[in-house]
Amino acid sequence: MEHNLAVGLDIGTTKIVAMIGRKNEYGKVEILGIGKSKSLGVHRGVVNNITQTIQSIQQAVLEAETAADIKIEDVTVGIAGQHIRSLQHSDYITRTNSETVIDDDDIDRLINQVHKLVMLPGEEIIHVLPQEYKVDGQAEIKEPIGMYGGRLEANFHVVVGQVSSIRNIGRCVQSAGLNLEGITLEPLASANAVLSQEEKEAGVALIDIGGGTTDLAIFRDGIIRHTAVIPFGGNVITEDIKEGCSIIEKQAELLKIKFGSAWPGENKDNEIVSIPGLRGREPKEITLKNLSKIIHARVVEIVEQVYVEIKNYGHEEQKKKLIAGIVLTGGGSQLKHLKQLVEYITGMDTRIGYPNEHLAGDSDDDITSPLFATAVGLVLDGLKRQERKKVEQQESVVNDAETTSVEDLKEEPVKERRSFLDKLTERVKDFLDNAE
Repeated sequence: MEHNLAVGLDIGTTKIVAMIGRKNEYGKVEILGIGKSKSLGVHRGVVNNITQTIQSIQQAVLEAETAADIKIEDVTVGIAGQHIRSLQHSDYITRTNSETVIDDDDIDRLINQVHKLVMLPGEEIIHVLPQEYKVDGQAEIKEPIGMYGGRLEANFHVVVGQVSSIRNIGRCVQSAGLNLEGITLEPLASANAVLSQEEKEAGVALIDIGGGTTDLAIFRDGIIRHTAVIPFGGNVITEDIKEGCSIIEKQAELLKIKFGSAWPGENKDNEIVSIPGLRGREPKEITLKNLSKIIHARVVEIVEQVYVEIKNYGHEEQKKKLIAGIVLTGGGSQLKHLKQLVEYITGMDTRIGYPNEHLAGDSDDDITSPLFATAVGLVLDGLKRQERKKVEQQESVVNDAETTSVEDLKEEPVKERRSFLDKLTERVKDFLDNAE
C-alpha cells in the first residue's frame, strides 16, 4: 500500500465501514473508496460472533478495494462498546535533579505511573490523556516541557476498557487478512472528523449516536475532558417500534428512517402509514403520531443519560461551561427534529455534525453524511500515524548523520509522544502472534 494512504475500519453494531483516504496537495483528505456491509456478530459495540464479524469485515474491505482499485493491507480500527468507562486521576513524580529542565522522559515517567493504577479484573487502560500540569504547586500549566521544577503533577483523564473485547477485535481484523495498524477510541475519531478547533477551544460535547451505542466526547480549551459510552443507540428505537407496533424489524427500521420523528407534537392524528401484513394477513395501519411517541420516549431516555454525563463533567460550573454546546453525529443523528429535542432537554445550542472538517471540498454528499463520521475520523487518524512514522524514520536517518548544524534542526516538526494506543496496538499484535 502507498505511504500516503490510510484505511479506516469502523466495526459498528449495525454496519461495518472500510474507507480508503489520502491527503491531497492542499492537506485535505480525499476519500478514494468506501465499502459497507451489514454488521452481523457485533452487539452494543462488542464483538459477540467472531466468524460473522470476519465475514462482514471482508465484505466491506472488498467493496472498498473494488471502488478504489487498491489492495488494502493496513487498517486503523475504532473501539467503543459498553465496556468503555473513564475516570479522573491525579498523579505526581518527584524529579531527582531540579537543576535540569523537565523533558519528555519526565512526562513519560508520569504517564507510565498512571498505568500502574489498579483496575478491575480484565480491564485495561486504553488512553491516558493529561489535562493540565502543576509544577511545584504552580497550577494550570499546559506544557511543562522546558520548565524547572522538582515536583511534576498532572490531572489525567483515564479511559478504561476490557482487554478481551479489544483482543477480539484484533483477532477479527487479523483473521480477515488485514494488518492492525492502529487502535483509536471511536468518540475521539468521530470528534476529529466533525469538530472544528474553535469548538474544541470554546467547549463542546460531541454525541455520536450509533446503532448499538451512543458515544460522548467533551472538549474544552482544546483538550478532551470527558468520554463516555452509553449502551443504547438507534437499534433500541427500532426494537421499540417493532414491539410497539407488532411488526418485523426490517419494517420497523424503514418506518423509523422514512417517517420517524423525535417530536410527537407535529404529526396530525389522521396521518397513517399502512404496512403490508405477513403472508396472507391484513396490512397494519399505524398512525405517525403513535410512531413518533414511541421514538420520542426512547430518544428522551438516551439524551437524558448523555446529559447526566455532561453534568458529571461539570458543565454547570462557570469555568467548565461548554460554549459551543452540542454536536450530534452518527447515523442516529439523522432522526427528524432530534436537534430541537436535544436543545429542549439540555438547553444547549445544538448542530448536526457532518464529517467534512478535513475532507476535500468536492467530496460526495454521501461520504460527508453523519453516518460515516467515525470512519472518516479513523482515516484521519491513520494518516496522522503515518506522518508520525515518517518523522521518526527521518529522525533516525538524521541521528545516523549526526553532522547537522543547529540551523537545520529548527525545521524539525515536533515529535508527538507515542500514545498509549500505539503501545496497546503493539501489545494486541504480540498477543495475537503468540496465540496462534
